[in-house]
Amino acid sequence: MLKRLRELVEAESPSRDAAGLDRCYELLADWSPLGAPHRIVRDGVPHLYWEGRPRDRPVLLLGHADTVWPRGTLDDWPCRVEDGRMTGPGVFDMKAGLVLAMEALELAGDVGHVRMLVTGDEEVGSGTSRALLEEVARDCAAVLVLEPSADGGAAKTARKGCAMYRLTVSGRAAHAGLEPERGVNALVGLAHVVLGVASLGDQGAGTTVTPTVARAGSTTNSVPEVAHVDVDVRAWHLEELHRVERELARLGAGLPGASVKLAGGVNRAPLERARSAGLLETARDVARAAGLPMLGEAAVGGGSDGNFTAALGVPTLDGLGPAGGGAHARHEWVDTRAIGERAALVAGLISALAPRE
Repeated sequence: MLKRLRELVEAESPSRDAAGLDRCYELLADWSPLGAPHRIVRDGVPHLYWEGRPRDRPVLLLGHADTVWPRGTLDDWPCRVEDGRMTGPGVFDMKAGLVLAMEALELAGDVGHVRMLVTGDEEVGSGTSRALLEEVARDCAAVLVLEPSADGGAAKTARKGCAMYRLTVSGRAAHAGLEPERGVNALVGLAHVVLGVASLGDQGAGTTVTPTVARAGSTTNSVPEVAHVDVDVRAWHLEELHRVERELARLGAGLPGASVKLAGGVNRAPLERARSAGLLETARDVARAAGLPMLGEAAVGGGSDGNFTAALGVPTLDGLGPAGGGAHARHEWVDTRAIGERAALVAGLISALAPRE
């Protein structure tokens, strides 16, 4: 598994990079006991899907091959193993999960009830893959998401939902030296908007509303005509996401002659614990019977494709990748000693979820 993981990490695969993703898919296709996969391209982005034999209530293994790291990252951050840790771009999020999935399928034996989908744009919002994953998950009995685990190898039984917005302020351009009074400064209006955005979070409810990227103006001697800010919203409950959207729509620029336009919306509904609780207990039963470490649980702020499947009403257990840390950071790592144990747990889950006569 470590040899395979090194190969997969060294096949650099930034989001939407078709050539890099295809190299990963070639490796996964060679390793998979599920037979030949389907390569499905949506808007130029390839995804990999194993359909399994037609059976009622199949189980879906779900993951992604894309990473946040651009090509060339390996040049100054090569894949290494030291003191029981493997490091490298994408090793934790989430190439280790893909490798252990292949091992789990080998260990499980009867996998005719299993589907597997590996997407190529999860890290950038799953814009091309969402409809596909909802299509293949809708009739499943369960979805097992091989995303990175939480601290200590805990499964992720709840995730915040997330929404993304852009607020654009329109003003009126003018010469900054000759007649600035004739302009309506969109940047000044945006400053009012950003302060309003930052006030919409609710610490008690766990709702965060974060202004992220802003831009204004085109030249240094002109009153800015247009300015915009991107906003990231996270919440445990869908109603909170809707509440924030209503409040964003009411924000004004606080400047005569300026207007504000809101674009965007909810990207992922929350993954609520009720969708994970039953599968968590099954996983703990498997661990207990096999003498494996007991599976912990955690609620996390980041979203995944598991949010989409849970929103369909399909039981979903997320964070089944091995223990590690540092997702999206230069110290990203996985515990090499935990990969085999987690593969055995996923194999047990696959067998426990097989249809019974």
